[in-house]
Amino acid sequence: MKLPFPTNNHSPKTIAATIYAASPPYEPKSVLDLRGSPSPAAELEDHVLITPQLEEWDSLMRELGLQDDPNPSPNSNPNLPDFPPATNAFDSSPFFTTDFGLLSGIPNYTQNPNTADVNDWNPGFDYVDELIQLAECLETNSLQLGHVIAARLDQRLQSPSGKPLQRAAFYFKEALETLLTGSTRSPDLIQTIKAQKTFSTISPIPMFSGFTATQVVLDAMDGCATAVHVVDFEIGLGGHWASFIREISEERGKPALRISALVTEDFSAESTLVRENLTQFARELNVVFEIDFVPIRNFECLYFKSVKFHDGEKVAVVLSPATFRRVGTGFLSDLRRLAPHVVVHVDGEGFGAVSYREAVIEGLELYSTVMESLEAAANLNGGGEWMRKIEEFVVYPKIEERVGRIGGLGWREAMVGAGLRKVGMSQFAEFQAECLVRRVQVRGFHVSKRQGEMMLCWHDRVLVATSAWMF
Repeated sequence: MKLPFPTNNHSPKTIAATIYAASPPYEPKSVLDLRGSPSPAAELEDHVLITPQLEEWDSLMRELGLQDDPNPSPNSNPNLPDFPPATNAFDSSPFFTTDFGLLSGIPNYTQNPNTADVNDWNPGFDYVDELIQLAECLETNSLQLGHVIAARLDQRLQSPSGKPLQRAAFYFKEALETLLTGSTRSPDLIQTIKAQKTFSTISPIPMFSGFTATQVVLDAMDGCATAVHVVDFEIGLGGHWASFIREISEERGKPALRISALVTEDFSAESTLVRENLTQFARELNVVFEIDFVPIRNFECLYFKSVKFHDGEKVAVVLSPATFRRVGTGFLSDLRRLAPHVVVHVDGEGFGAVSYREAVIEGLELYSTVMESLEAAANLNGGGEWMRKIEEFVVYPKIEERVGRIGGLGWREAMVGAGLRKVGMSQFAEFQAECLVRRVQVRGFHVSKRQGEMMLCWHDRVLVATSAWMF
C-alpha cells in the first residue's frame, strides 16, 4: 500500500487534503556557519507527478469570505494567500549537541554564558545574553530583575526584523514575556490557516512531517486490516490524513478509519474544522470514518482508558516530543498493554530542554535555522510578507508552546525501556520524501537517514526526523 502525493487527477474539495519556511564587521556569514548547500537533486522521471493541489484551500477561503486577490502581483506565487499589509502583531538527538554551537559562533561569546560579562559582548548580539538572563530570572522567580531585562530587550528587539537569529530572538522574547507577565494571546484561526497554506506551498517541512508519518502507518497496515484506528497526539489541522483516506479507499471491501486525536482545551474551533472536512472527504470516497477528540487532561489521568477501542481494529499511535512534555513517559507502560501495530514519532524539535535557559539556547539554534530556510524559500517565491506571516502564525506559536512547557528529555530511552524497538522505513517512503524536496526546488533542503530515522535537513541541520517503532 503506497501513499501517493495529490495529483491533478485527485482534487478533493475540502481543506483536509493539503493542510500541511550588529555591527557589519562582526556579523557571522550565517547563523549556523553553513558550508554551502548540497548539489542539486537529479530531475524526476517524466512519469512522476508530485505537485499538490490547493483547490480545497481556495474553496475554504471562499466559504469564509476570504478569497485571494484575483490579480496577484507579477512576482507573486498565485498559490500563496494575499495577506493584509504588514503590521506588528505584538504592539499590544541527531539534532543538536549539548554545547552552544550557535552562540559560540558569535564573537566575544564564551562557552560558559553564566560567566559572560555583558560588557564584553559585541553590541550587535547582546540580546542573546539578555534572553538567557531573562530565562534564568523565570527559573529563579526573580521577577523584578526579569522586568528590567525585558524592558531592555523591548528596546533592542522592537519588531521581528533583521537576520533569522534576530527574528527568532524577538519571538523568544515575546514568549518569555508572556510567562513573566501572565498575559495570553488568542490565536487567529483564519490567519493561521492562511499561514499554514503558505507554509505548505513554499516549504517541505509540514508536508514531510505529514507524509512520512502516514506512510509509516500505511506500510505497517499493508494487507493486514480494513479497520484502522489511529491515536494521533499531533492532529494539527488534520490534512495529512486525507491522503491516507484516499489510499485506503482503493482497497477491497469497505475500509474504515477511526482517529482519536489528543488535543488541548483550546482546540474547539480547530476540531470542528477538522471533523467537518475529513468527514466530508471520507464520505466522497466511500470510506467509513469517525474521529474523536480526547482532552489531554483526561489522558493525563486515565492514559489509554480515555480512548475508545473496538475489537478487530489495527491500532497505530503517532507521537511527538510535545507528547512527552504534556503527559510524561508513564503512559508507555499502558501503551505496551495496548500493543499497537506501529508507533510513529515525528520530531520537529530535536532537543529536550529541562530549563528555560536550555530552551532559549537550543531553541534559538533550531528556529533561526527554520527561519533561514523560510527566508530562502520566500525569496524564491517573491514573498517576504508571507514569510513574516508564517513566522507569526506558525513558528511563534511553536516557540510559545515550547518555552511554556519544559521537559520531554529522554523519550528515546523511555521508549526503549518500555520494550519498543526502532524499525526501518520503506524505500517508497524515502522516495516520496526525496520527491517532495525536489518539488520545492530550494537549494539547501535534503533528505538523510540515520539510525533508522528519516530526516529532513537544511544544509547540515536536521529540521524534522521521523521514526517507526514496534513492540
